Amino acid sequence: MDNQKAAGIFFLILGLIFILFPMFSIELVSIIVGLSLVFFGISAAFMGYTLKDNKGVAIAIIIIGIISIILGLLFMFYINAISFLVAFQFYIVGFIMILFGITGLVSRASKISNFTSILVLLMGIVAIALAVFAGNNPLYLAIIIGVVLIIEGVAYLLDD
Repeated sequence: MDNQKAAGIFFLILGLIFILFPMFSIELVSIIVGLSLVFFGISAAFMGYTLKDNKGVAIAIIIIGIISIILGLLFMFYINAISFLVAFQFYIVGFIMILFGITGLVSRASKISNFTSILVLLMGIVAIALAVFAGNNPLYLAIIIGVVLIIEGVAYLLDD
């Protein structure tokens, strides 16, 4: 079995888990958001440390990285993923991504960095939109994630 078919089966199974067990899925989202924030924070802090052109931007990026690491650890280990926290997590991730995108645009390091900063900024806006939706009912968010995973799994399986 090739990797694409295996990924399709994995996405199908994961999608069904999200639909059948939405509370478990919400906890999983909390762990994933926490891990994402930790890894993002580590990479941001490292990037800020290596940035030598603009000390103010470097310090801002390092601070964003440290805050991201702390919040990621909180989401992974100390915060239960009850309904209002899922939306809160998306708000935090969205705002951090927006700040990081703006910081990247202000630093004007290169065209690739500007393009990446714009993408991070847009994804931050999408994360805030998801926060609004998740705040209304996070169980629906888990079900939507499950449906998207199933669609992705079917697409992988049908792709030749």
